[in-house]
Amino acid sequence: ADGIAVVVAYKQVPVLDTTGTPLSYNENRMVSGEKVADSIRSAGGRAVAIDADLLDARSAQVLFDFAEESFGPVDILVHNASGWLRGDSFLPNRVDEAGRISTEVVGELIDLTFGVDAKAGALLIAQFARRYLDRDATWGRIVTLTSGSTGGFPGEVTYGAAKAALESYTLSAFRELAKTGVTANVLYPPVTDTGWVNDGVRRFVESDSDHIH
Repeated sequence: ADGIAVVVAYKQVPVLDTTGTPLSYNENRMVSGEKVADSIRSAGGRAVAIDADLLDARSAQVLFDFAEESFGPVDILVHNASGWLRGDSFLPNRVDEAGRISTEVVGELIDLTFGVDAKAGALLIAQFARRYLDRDATWGRIVTLTSGSTGGFPGEVTYGAAKAALESYTLSAFRELAKTGVTANVLYPPVTDTGWVNDGVRRFVESDSDHIH
């Protein structure tokens, strides 16, 4: 609506989760990003979609090359990817307030979650900054969506830690790039139902004063 061309990066990821997450969440993660791009184009905007595996360190360069070939230099970078696979805890089989069961902390889950949420985020910022500076640009934006908090993330400890790392990368970018015209902000939206919210989650949110306020 504001005339900004959008590049939708997506990865269709099947989630085999048995901890109470609704089936619709798994189904939504299998939807192609072309659906989002189509909705933007149908509304009169400009958009393209690209299948990208953020676990591949080369994906940052591929995405920026694709964006520049499609629309020109990138002015705005939005971090909205999630490597979430399942909740984990230092208390195996922990049941949270919403009735969801967490598994134990394991290396495979750490590598996957940090690979997408933190490592890929850092590499995307690095690509953004290098190309921005190379063209002597004077206006840029980095926007990071997060679900974390400074108090940790019980029941999803690896996911929370990965988001905290991405927040740190974003704030570092703010301090280092502000003088070049780049702002970098971390946004903490309220609970957003992309298919993962079950009845237990709804009851918990309704009773949680932190979310209500």
